[in-house]
Amino acid sequence: MPELRLTEIFYSLQGESTTVGLPTVFIRLTGCPLRCVYCDTTYAFQGGKKWSIEAILEEITHYKTRHITVTGGEPLAQKECLMFLDALVEKGYQVSLETSGALDVSAVNEQVKKVMDLKTPGSGEMDKNLFSNIDSLTARDEVKFVIASKQDYQWSKKVTEEQGLSDLCEVLFSPCMGKQSPAELADWILRDQLPVRFQLQLHKVLWGESPGK
Repeated sequence: MPELRLTEIFYSLQGESTTVGLPTVFIRLTGCPLRCVYCDTTYAFQGGKKWSIEAILEEITHYKTRHITVTGGEPLAQKECLMFLDALVEKGYQVSLETSGALDVSAVNEQVKKVMDLKTPGSGEMDKNLFSNIDSLTARDEVKFVIASKQDYQWSKKVTEEQGLSDLCEVLFSPCMGKQSPAELADWILRDQLPVRFQLQLHKVLWGESPGK
């Protein structure tokens, strides 16, 4: 039976994306090839526990929601993740995959919502962006930019416009907490009349940096 290494499974409100506020089961896979400066889940870089796909599917039946988010770390760093996503879809779950955009997403089940985090200059990992992934995006997917500075904003604005991202899918601009003023970012978006969605991380507003929330 195929296995995945997990850091945690928890039930919370979705804090980001277009499903923000919905009760969701989060399945956090262990490991990530990136080391973003502002990463808030460094505890998922290593360790974890091996679970069979069958055991994970059994565990999530204890929660009364059809919304599942597979996150990390970088979930696609474990090759078994693709099989797991297929299994979730087959069970009738509404599945979203939070991915860095650094690994190929073309084989991800087309019924899975890909939430792809393009890395800005402030992340320290901008050179890892795999822009060919944009060709695999559909209207159900989302692209997220974490904005840590005015430079990040200008870069994200340029990429959004040059790649025509707003015509492909939902585009999210999110301030990096502690580095970028949310109000200032909102003002820039309005000033430039960008066709993007401003988002705050709801879980951090409610619970701060507490793991498992």
